[in-house]
Amino acid sequence: MAGYTDAARLIDGDTLRAVRLAIGGDLGSFSPPPDPDPALVDVVDRPFESVEDAADRLSRLESRLRERGDRRAVFLTIYARMTREVHDGIEGGIFRDPTWMRRYVIAFANHYRRAFLAFERGELERVPDPWRIAFATAVRGDALVVQDAVLGVNAHINYDLALAIDEIGMDPNRADKHADHRAINGILARLVDVQQDALAEIYAAGIDDVDAAFGRLDEAFTLLSMTEGREQAWRIATVLTDVHVPPIASYARWVLWATATGGAFFALGPRLDPTLRRTLHAVESEGTDLDTAVELIRTRLEESAATSDAPRR
Repeated sequence: MAGYTDAARLIDGDTLRAVRLAIGGDLGSFSPPPDPDPALVDVVDRPFESVEDAADRLSRLESRLRERGDRRAVFLTIYARMTREVHDGIEGGIFRDPTWMRRYVIAFANHYRRAFLAFERGELERVPDPWRIAFATAVRGDALVVQDAVLGVNAHINYDLALAIDEIGMDPNRADKHADHRAINGILARLVDVQQDALAEIYAAGIDDVDAAFGRLDEAFTLLSMTEGREQAWRIATVLTDVHVPPIASYARWVLWATATGGAFFALGPRLDPTLRRTLHAVESEGTDLDTAVELIRTRLEESAATSDAPRR
């Protein structure tokens, strides 16, 4: 069965690196806010019921976070847009199995919602480790904006996605569902590219050539590419679906945790030249506040949506 084949492919060089980082990492400094914000809790305290409901409430949550200067808004800027574009794609008939895609998007969004709600309420035992790192880092506000973006993408794709697919099932017609899963890659890749270009535009105020400084911006902080992460999520979901041997299922879940948690620690690691890091922090603190950065990203995303072709299977 495919699950046994995929189980043998879950570990590679990047995954081993993530495992080492996850095992050696310390979660003790990643703490929730001292008190939950009722206005934030109100947006996420009940499950999303439809793709449109998820898109609307994710956008509302992003706005409320921006009003508070909370950098958890950075990831939501792209995630709310992605959810809206997938909704439009479903309604536009670009997916082979639109009913499954609706369940896919809702389940995926509810994993984020539950993690956010638990963190906001201080229920750390219910917060997956990759989200604990991402949320706490954003709340502290001491990382770069690009790191806040990467940490959110890492937790949602490298941790939540496999669990969401396993939750809704990949059968029958698995090939069609896999094709639909892959069809989102094009939408997400474009949105991530636009976000990274906007962030590079911000950092260009302090650096003459961002690309020359550290190459593609997000790759300086990412162990797995977005496409690699989404394929790994499908492999893990396949193992959880096909293999009914408890030790192998536990192994797959452990790889899922280690990959995403290690990826979070990698994103925070000191790989940038210290002078360059200080320059980037100076650009953010002196020339660009959170609202300005998020508004630029949103503007560039809207411009991209207006000029791009509809995604195709």
